[in-house]
Amino acid sequence: MDILKNSYLDEELEAVKKQGFLDYRTSQLPTWCPGCGYFGITHAIVQTCNDLQLKKEEVCVVSGIGCAGRYPIFMDVYGFHTVHGRSLPIAAGIKLSREELTVFAVAGDGDALGIGGGHLPHTIRRNVDITLFLFDNSIYGLTKGQTSPTTPLNQATNSHLKGNPDTPLKPVSLALAYGASFVARCYAGDVDGMKDVFRQAITHKGFSFIHIVTPCVTFDKTNITWGRLNGTVEPIEPVHDQTSFESALRLAEIPRLITGIFYQDKKRPSYMEIIRETQS
Repeated sequence: MDILKNSYLDEELEAVKKQGFLDYRTSQLPTWCPGCGYFGITHAIVQTCNDLQLKKEEVCVVSGIGCAGRYPIFMDVYGFHTVHGRSLPIAAGIKLSREELTVFAVAGDGDALGIGGGHLPHTIRRNVDITLFLFDNSIYGLTKGQTSPTTPLNQATNSHLKGNPDTPLKPVSLALAYGASFVARCYAGDVDGMKDVFRQAITHKGFSFIHIVTPCVTFDKTNITWGRLNGTVEPIEPVHDQTSFESALRLAEIPRLITGIFYQDKKRPSYMEIIRETQS
């Protein structure tokens, strides 16, 4: 029986290898908690890279600090593990110096919206051609469960035992208000949905903002859990006009977990295009 089982697993592994996406993974196994949504996000990113046939030597992943900061370790491309909150300026600098590269910035909710929050509007307004994957579990996971900028109001955490007194930020609304040329939200439990959005975000010419909602299975067992998220995720209706800024803003303010592409402006020039035009 064991021989048959091992033979079956070997066949399954060979079938997976033939798909090609494992070429974008390193031999290092992710060290996130069992059940973390970051596994699904990682799977969707490498599958999308494979679908787009991106050359590994032309991809660079930049991260900050936190659970999401570990990401470059697990992807077999160029990686840059920066300091807390600085993934965006480093990623922008890499793209501006090496325009041929496909550059990803990976950040958690605290990383991107807390200590790094000041970099977001300036990267967006320049429309630098990079993709930001915002891993949002609404809590500081790596430092043991403190309140983050997106922790729901009144939720008890290890830093606010009687409940979070601060109104949480709204990442999609923020990105739209700052003027991002591509804004979307995904759910870590929907790999196919993530792949569809990721593909369009990566090929978009300009700054792409992807808010990815995921639970922290270790430090939030009552609020943002798999069970509650699975019951509230709601895809954007096909009739939504992705070119309408006003429609995107209204949609972003709906107090439900709406996923999909809220807005994209394909006509707006990227930062490098503007620079070339001003220098010509």
